[in-house]
Amino acid sequence: MFSTPFLDIPALSGAAGSVRLPGSKSISNRVLLLAALSHGTTTVHDLLASDDTRVMLDALKALGCGVEEEGTQARITGLGGRTPQSPAALFLGNAGTAMRPLTAALALLGGEFTLSGIARMHERPIGDLVDALRQLGCQIDYLGQDGYPPLRIAHATGVPPLQLGQPIRVRGDVSSQFLTALLMALPLAATEQDVVIEVVGELISKPYIHITLQLLERFGICVAHDQWQRFTIPAGSRYQSPGDIHVEADASSASYFIAAGAIAAGAEGQNGIKILGVGLDSIQGDIRFVDAARAMGAHITGGPNWLQIERGQWPLKAIDLDCNHIPDAAMTLAVMALYAQGTTVLRNIASWRVKETDRIAAMATELRKLGATVEEGADFIRVAPPASVANWKAASIHTYDDHRVAMCFSLAAFNPAGLPVRIEDPQCVAKTFPDYFEALFSVVRAEQIPVICLDGPTASGKGTVAARVAQQLGYHLLDSGALYRIVALAARRAGLPLDASAEAAIADLAQQLAIRFEGDRVLLASEDVTEAIRTEQAGMDASSVSVLPAVRTALVALQHSFRRLPGLVADGRDMGTVIFPDAPLKVFLTASAAQRAHRRHAQLLSKGISANIADLLADLEARDARDMSRSTAPLQAAQDALALDSTQLTADQTVGQVFEWWQQQQPFTPGVQS
Repeated sequence: MFSTPFLDIPALSGAAGSVRLPGSKSISNRVLLLAALSHGTTTVHDLLASDDTRVMLDALKALGCGVEEEGTQARITGLGGRTPQSPAALFLGNAGTAMRPLTAALALLGGEFTLSGIARMHERPIGDLVDALRQLGCQIDYLGQDGYPPLRIAHATGVPPLQLGQPIRVRGDVSSQFLTALLMALPLAATEQDVVIEVVGELISKPYIHITLQLLERFGICVAHDQWQRFTIPAGSRYQSPGDIHVEADASSASYFIAAGAIAAGAEGQNGIKILGVGLDSIQGDIRFVDAARAMGAHITGGPNWLQIERGQWPLKAIDLDCNHIPDAAMTLAVMALYAQGTTVLRNIASWRVKETDRIAAMATELRKLGATVEEGADFIRVAPPASVANWKAASIHTYDDHRVAMCFSLAAFNPAGLPVRIEDPQCVAKTFPDYFEALFSVVRAEQIPVICLDGPTASGKGTVAARVAQQLGYHLLDSGALYRIVALAARRAGLPLDASAEAAIADLAQQLAIRFEGDRVLLASEDVTEAIRTEQAGMDASSVSVLPAVRTALVALQHSFRRLPGLVADGRDMGTVIFPDAPLKVFLTASAAQRAHRRHAQLLSKGISANIADLLADLEARDARDMSRSTAPLQAAQDALALDSTQLTADQTVGQVFEWWQQQQPFTPGVQS
């Protein structure tokens, strides 16, 4: 997951390949709570790992449920009629799928609880649910503004007698989560008589209620409904674990890859994007996004647990659609509208106003940044694409701590103007899809992946600076020096002399090495050689093999392979001159030999290694002379490199200068998050 302040996505030119989606958030949190209310132990397979499921799991533990986690599997031992542990203070982040159902369930189970979340959660309405529970006689207090969390449930002496003689009435036109919460909680009260819920007004997001009813049936509760307006929970209802249950992949998350397949041409010889984990037979309402994408021109086929998407009509066709049945996935249609001929209108989306943010306002604001013409209303949005390629703008997308804003606007990088898109706060996708950007980058391609080259002499600090710049940008890192150190290590182990007499043998060996960088670790095959290649001897050995032309040639292809989305920071001695001559930013980092010797001395002492500064200085000067005089790729600055002398600079200052130079090259409006 990207934890950087922003993520710059270069212009994307195509998409092809397959992607497996994480489990559905809507199904995951419903299943977790139903398992917690049941008799027996439920093993949940393919559970979504996200912020929302994390707060639900933590809440269940606090309430006294047995919770065992292993990868994407969780074993939940339910309360089975027991009173939950209390008092308990539950923090539920911004997870409506946890806040609303837990409020209803705990109000009927007895105990003392406070339920709170982040600031945005305290702006999301819950009054209609609380009113419905108060009809029953439940005691629920607002701890802040009336109608909004945080809440206090105060049943210290047990649940009072419930008023079940009349139907429980709840509005259906604000959020379907209110009805879902009651449907999941009220079987706890339907021990001796039927319990009836009546929906006041139009029920929005019916497909999500369909999910709830199907999952209730898996746990032994069969709810009848009359035209989605009156729901009857039968007397004698009792939650029973099904033993094992599998979570479908998230159909809402599928929308981004369906859109990518519809927008982007596939690579030659490949047929678009294949999505694994959700199919046309999904129980999730958002699978109907497929119909909307087809209406816009996408070519989509599918079967059990898979979908295949290819670009069909181009440009896409504008649509006018009632999106009540796909409220979350409809956000993706608003971005697809950027690539459509005509004006797209998405209607009946009032629920967007009370989601993680006011999504109608957010989408309108960010679409306009890209050059679109947008009109918004209380329950609709109208989007016309930029009038021409020249009208597209490079935008820094504010994401409002809303995962779906971040994910759907990543698709703007397919713009025909070839402009990058900046996604602010990319880690907000952790709410439902922590690895979204990694999954996206695995199936899309770009004509130009940005590279920042940091070249310079030994001990100039380029490795430290490169690593920190890469971390700030979320880019991949290439430590070319580590490659030569590994080759030298492998050659020594093979008994080869590190000179021209073994040049061909060392080059052959280099081509066979399986080298991987995993965080701070450097792996040779499965062996961690991080420490072995950081010794002074390893550095001298690397300098010896790096002058061998055949070895350098053997490593070129390997170094090129590190150029992957979203970008690369490469450090070495010929990154800007030989390996990546087209890099948009090249920095030649230097420092005086004396200063470099002092830095190396301090570094060795910190590792408990004794060293003599005079010897270090002599060695550095010898290495400099050897690197600058070698016949193949001698150490020198690229003609278009920016020189940076760090002799008088701290590491923070050096990193800051490189970062500033990079920012100055970006087309985004000055003053955006950085």
